[in-house]
Amino acid sequence: METIICYTSGVSRGNPGPGAVGVYITDEAGAMLCEEAQAIGNCTTDFAEYQAVLLGLQTLQSLLGEKSRKTAVELRLASELVKKQLNAESTITDPGLVPLFIEIHNTRVESFPHLTLHLITSEENSQAGQLVNEALVI
Repeated sequence: METIICYTSGVSRGNPGPGAVGVYITDEAGAMLCEEAQAIGNCTTDFAEYQAVLLGLQTLQSLLGEKSRKTAVELRLASELVKKQLNAESTITDPGLVPLFIEIHNTRVESFPHLTLHLITSEENSQAGQLVNEALVI
């Protein structure tokens, strides 16, 4: 089974403040397949991290199409809170995150049955982090 790696990052300067998201997608060998970055307006860091995951999944859907159900996807993110909430290891205490959680959950069920989430350091997530910083400057 082919494996695709999706790095996501979301930041809010000021928390809450201006926010942006970045997604960096590679194949198993590390070759870049796609990158996306967007400014998302004022938000919290947790909201930005959720938005980054959602952007990652949407970008993967566009990239893979019907192959998404037959592809192993490793979603790598630096937010322990978001990883735990998406894996049902922790409860969501911010009601504003619930709609994003539901949309991500439904997308996982519909298109990504072989999705796993991995917590990584900010240094390991440097490409997605760089995209976020570029989006905040624009």
